[in-house]
Amino acid sequence: MTTCAIVSFRLGLSDGVSIVARHWQTALEGLGYDVVTVAGEGPVDRLIPGLSIDATAPPNENELASALAYCDLVVVENVCTIPLNLDASRAVGAVLTGRPAIMHHHDPPWQRDRFGHITELPLQDPAWRHVTINELTRTQMIARGIEATTIYNPFDTDAATGDREAMRGALGIDDHTLLVAHPVRAIERKNIPLALRLAEQLEGTYWLLGAAEEGYDEQLDWLLSTAAVPVIHQGAPSVPDIYAAADVVVFPSLWEGFGNPPIEASIHRRPVIVGDYPVGRELRGLGFSWFNPSDVAAVAAFVSEPDVELLERNRALAVQRFSIAESQRLLAKLIDDAGWPTPHNPHRSAT
Repeated sequence: MTTCAIVSFRLGLSDGVSIVARHWQTALEGLGYDVVTVAGEGPVDRLIPGLSIDATAPPNENELASALAYCDLVVVENVCTIPLNLDASRAVGAVLTGRPAIMHHHDPPWQRDRFGHITELPLQDPAWRHVTINELTRTQMIARGIEATTIYNPFDTDAATGDREAMRGALGIDDHTLLVAHPVRAIERKNIPLALRLAEQLEGTYWLLGAAEEGYDEQLDWLLSTAAVPVIHQGAPSVPDIYAAADVVVFPSLWEGFGNPPIEASIHRRPVIVGDYPVGRELRGLGFSWFNPSDVAAVAAFVSEPDVELLERNRALAVQRFSIAESQRLLAKLIDDAGWPTPHNPHRSAT
């Protein structure tokens, strides 16, 4: 059996990195790997508390080495990219020196003002391969002497349709209420003030799904308590249920390393308002027909009389570019080009 480990600060939760890692796991299992998960937090195969973002002590390097000892390939999800726990970054880098590893980069430090002074990340080693989630980051990596491959975030493009009636019933709204979904964690860069304003302009009910993080609790409480529209702050059982219940999706973020909701909205045939952040422009440039925050009148008209062809075009493009199968194809090529052992050729020597 050829084994691959996926390592992160946290896995199996609702954050974007966990979701992408789960889809990569599906892709790797489809290639024949036996996948184990290793993280500091979450429902994982091997829990190492020192890897957690909030760890109070460094990870035990011997424990980490033992967890990865028999793995033929290791995928590192952002741990050696963003300085949320530098002790964890250094420990993972030390254990993987000279070993086949894919460094999956979501958020390099120079893309966040508070981390701009940190230059030791991303970590590098000749044995590793680097993957970015967008072309913007790949280009920035190249400028810093790091060769990388872009593999866009994968999605479950075959997901079943959610239960609109049951989800809206759980939210306490009827089918005539315009529901404006904002499927994000509540942090400053998600631009919740603009999302609330868009809901107000659309005369809808604002639905925020994620909890406050990064010290945003007090600001969020004030925003929601003073909102000029009805507010629902509640999660959903599944991604399909979010989009089945929603009439419009808003995503006016100031910055995202990627931004999953616009792609998810496209897969589930929902109109989406997307902010003018750099990677959003990159994704829009692939051919998506998404609304801008200034297009409120057009969105209202669309809700009254949906353009089914536009929604179908968005969905077709999402399926073509962002399926798990496409990520699996690109991962297989990366692994093959590296000359690493695979389930079909376990005795191959890395080149």
